[in-house]
Amino acid sequence: MEQKINIVELLEWYKIVGVDEICGAAPELTIQQSTNKAPELSSSMQPSVRPAITTLAQTTTTACKNARELCEKATTLEELKEIVNSFEGCALKFNAKSTVFGAGNTKAAVMIIGEAPGADEDRLGIPFVGRSGHLLDKMLLAVGLKREDVYITNVLPWRPPGNRTPTDAEVAVCLPFLKRQIEFIKPKVILLLGGSAANALLDNTDSISRLRGRWLEYFMSDKTPIAALASFHPAYLLRNSAQKAKSWSDFLRLLKKLKEN
Repeated sequence: MEQKINIVELLEWYKIVGVDEICGAAPELTIQQSTNKAPELSSSMQPSVRPAITTLAQTTTTACKNARELCEKATTLEELKEIVNSFEGCALKFNAKSTVFGAGNTKAAVMIIGEAPGADEDRLGIPFVGRSGHLLDKMLLAVGLKREDVYITNVLPWRPPGNRTPTDAEVAVCLPFLKRQIEFIKPKVILLLGGSAANALLDNTDSISRLRGRWLEYFMSDKTPIAALASFHPAYLLRNSAQKAKSWSDFLRLLKKLKEN
């Protein structure tokens, strides 16, 4: 049976996964010269869409819409946590052991955001508790901050299998939960750890090397700006210790901003 294609949902799917250009080996339209008729598609040029892609597009756009609507219903951080715990619109949840929601000081001036939980976080249900978390604790202490002084979370509340990079669709579905957390915490500063977290929240594709070292801005739904600072993820620093000096300068930049406020 031929599957009907919902063009609006398909275009929304392309937007979610970052498609911004369409290329083909031949022009899609043949303009009929010397007539006033509108261009027509020949039978060989009819759009061809794989049913699997269309189904995935419909599933993802529906999940994104559901996530946004559920977030709007949450009036407290605890309500949002319950919503995330019961949400089943992201397939990552079914392979994860835990839903890793944010943790820490709900009135914190600093909100720290990573990419996704790792194996230790998935096992314990708490963000940044593995080797990366221990390094983060040391870095915070070096500038006079304790874990209980900040609020820590991730873009995704579920661990991707094998710690793989999350897909654009997975990020799109989970992003409303993160943005709603920000609105409840209302931090003065957001510290984004790693390029993936920075790209997701700031909606860009720049590398972490280009983003770090300068102040950026994140805008809440009411257009209120929040100062944002991107830095290397602690997991990256564990593999590339030579970059720790740059991260140290980022944390000093964070400390300076807090003193100014």
